[in-house]
Amino acid sequence: MNTSRFARLQATREVRISHPRKSVDMTAGLAMVVFCLALGFQQVAIKSVIGDISSLAQIALRSALAFVLVAVLVRWRGISLHDLRARLGAGVGVGLGFTFEFVFVAWGLNYTLASHMSVFLYTAPVFAALGLHFLVPGEQLSLRQWWGIALAFLGMVFSMAPTADVVGARDILIGDALGLLAGLSWAATTLVLRTTSLSEAPVEQTLMYQLGMAGLLLLPAAYILGDLSSIKLTQTVIASLTFQTLIIAFGALLLWFALLRRYRASQLGVFSFLSPLFGVLFGALLLDDPLTTNFLIGGAMLMIGIVLVTRQK
Repeated sequence: MNTSRFARLQATREVRISHPRKSVDMTAGLAMVVFCLALGFQQVAIKSVIGDISSLAQIALRSALAFVLVAVLVRWRGISLHDLRARLGAGVGVGLGFTFEFVFVAWGLNYTLASHMSVFLYTAPVFAALGLHFLVPGEQLSLRQWWGIALAFLGMVFSMAPTADVVGARDILIGDALGLLAGLSWAATTLVLRTTSLSEAPVEQTLMYQLGMAGLLLLPAAYILGDLSSIKLTQTVIASLTFQTLIIAFGALLLWFALLRRYRASQLGVFSFLSPLFGVLFGALLLDDPLTTNFLIGGAMLMIGIVLVTRQK
């Protein structure tokens, strides 16, 4: 590495360290509640139309459509192609993390319940806190947070324990495992955002990398698998895709990255337990998801663990 390049990288690192994230305030808290409410409904929106359009096709189409919206926003904001190329390496990283997250969500929803996916996807703050502990100054875990991580992992195991009286218990277990992989992928995305130059990049730029990568990889995959040709374009499908595109892939993710740039990631996660709670509620009310004792007790342990890990000291 030449001297000038090293100096630029060092300066970038110093800027990130000299501008620590703020503690979560009332504005951020209310924004996170809205964010969690929208994402809690996400799994139900996907699962409810899975008979007319595959989950993979839904993720691919919403990513491509939202990419167009973000591209228009980037153009309006005056972000140049040079800026996009300058952070291409980190952009590919967050794009792959985002893509794998929703591949696992789409795949997992073919096996498990929407309420289960909602819980296991939002294990991401636990995995992210572990990574931040080792990679980001000022994000080290306290003893209380370590206890929270232990409780969260025990909750995962308890939630995934097989229940003989549930139809399709084996399939549900497979889907739950895929939900954990989705949470791990989301956490990996957070780590890339916090440890690279994307930490200070415009929110729209980060989202453009993610949606562009997802659309680029998943649209051809959906076409090859025949998922695009088998779509039944009903009113419910149109409504679901509209919600997923405008609210989830565009609005909610813009809000999330805007908060992530300004506030400490570990403290934002204190609200993350709301998303799975909303997801379980919507799944039970709208899709008649059965709620087993194992899942309820394990899910409660998991949520308490997440709160211990992510709440402000």
